[in-house]
Amino acid sequence: MDEEAKTPANNGGRRKMAVGVFVLLALLGGVVIFFYLQYKSTHISTDDAFIEGRIHAIASRVPGTVKTVLVDDNALVKRGDLLVEIDETDYDVRVKEAGSGLNAEKAKRQEAEKRVEVAKRQFEEFGYRVEAARANLALQEANLRQADLDLQRARGLIEKEAIPKDRFDRTRTAYDVAVAQVKAARDQLRQAEASLETQKAVIRQTESSVLSQSAVISQRDATLKTAELNQGYTKICAPVDGYVTKRSVERGNQIQAGQPLMAVVPLSDIWVVANYKETQLEKVKPGQGVDIRVDTFPGRVFKGKVESIMAGTGAAFSLFPPENATGNFVKVVQRVPVKVVFEKGTDKDRVLRVGMSVVPTVIVK
Repeated sequence: MDEEAKTPANNGGRRKMAVGVFVLLALLGGVVIFFYLQYKSTHISTDDAFIEGRIHAIASRVPGTVKTVLVDDNALVKRGDLLVEIDETDYDVRVKEAGSGLNAEKAKRQEAEKRVEVAKRQFEEFGYRVEAARANLALQEANLRQADLDLQRARGLIEKEAIPKDRFDRTRTAYDVAVAQVKAARDQLRQAEASLETQKAVIRQTESSVLSQSAVISQRDATLKTAELNQGYTKICAPVDGYVTKRSVERGNQIQAGQPLMAVVPLSDIWVVANYKETQLEKVKPGQGVDIRVDTFPGRVFKGKVESIMAGTGAAFSLFPPENATGNFVKVVQRVPVKVVFEKGTDKDRVLRVGMSVVPTVIVK
């Protein structure tokens, strides 16, 4: 009887203990869920993220034969370092040819300028001749007036038989000579004025030749500068500090303008592109801190902050954006790219690489 009485009592105690344990576990689970929900509400993360950076494609601006390649893959280069050198022989010849052509045209312009100076001096001489011809005409006209007066007096005197006939004849001859001299002086003046106008036309023509020669010189100068630029393009230098990747050129290769030769990636300018679901972005704002975990380095946390949120979803800017107005509509949660930049000093050793997968966690308040 005693053993039978103890058995129900033991069973009741066990049930109470089980209920207590269950309640304790339920409370513990509730606390865990509460703190988990609190954490999730202030720590927004995604595994759809990767490191992005600026990739500077290196290409030649002129065709030619590769003379020297001075870098290897993954080499660290500084801005301005020589990467590739193209054989410049052909371009040196073009520079010399363009320079010779420019000098020849400059010599022609100097000759034309000298012709302009000579023509202007001759114009001054013709001007003096015109003034002299005008003065001579004035003198001859004065002589003609005097001869006319003498002839009028001689006629009056010859009618009165006050002078001999031969004197009257000499007076009339002097008048005829004066008339001829006036006519000759006028012809000389017209000839001098015509020569002056002709010289004006010569000056205009020589000055226009100087202008046209200046235009040719400008063209030749542009040709020389183009040749010098192309000569300078035979040396390809690094545009930024970074690491050489995707090198595809070797010495002796024949390359064309615009052909990719390699790329330079500056690891000092990298960031994270995190594709968050649109339902996660309610509290995400620029300037918030971000903990970044990289798959390559488990256990290590890099610091960053939200810089900006893209103006549209990834699907909106895809090659073939969705046309929800046609066909059957299926609602899909969209993802919005968020740019996260690294804080200075968080990657001192430059161990991060473009394309690495990361898990960024935005800490919102």
